[in-house]
Amino acid sequence: MTARELAALAARAADDAQARDVVVLDVGDVLAITECFVVASAGNVRLVRTVMDRVEAAVRAGTGRSPRSVEGLGESQWVLADYGDVVVHVFLDATREYYDIERLYLDVPVVEWRARAGH
Repeated sequence: MTARELAALAARAADDAQARDVVVLDVGDVLAITECFVVASAGNVRLVRTVMDRVEAAVRAGTGRSPRSVEGLGESQWVLADYGDVVVHVFLDATREYYDIERLYLDVPVVEWRARAGH
């Protein structure tokens, strides 16, 4: 599975778990440490945890992979799961607005992650 495919799988899982504003960024040309970021938001800390749980379960079911590390679960305002070639960020709405991570990567390609009709 390519990094883009893994990122799309994670993005769909986040979306299915009611995350908002799910975006996949291809950061491979500007970051040496990973290929894609998945960025998503949730309205409360419980939903942040739920979204990340659903992402981890979907990735494990689809690929057999678990994250190398997960950070931020304690406060659940910004939870990050590192899969090596893909890093998943799930933010509390206000925290995402504050850090505005997408602003740092305005020049990178946005990856289409939604399943196409008939697929």
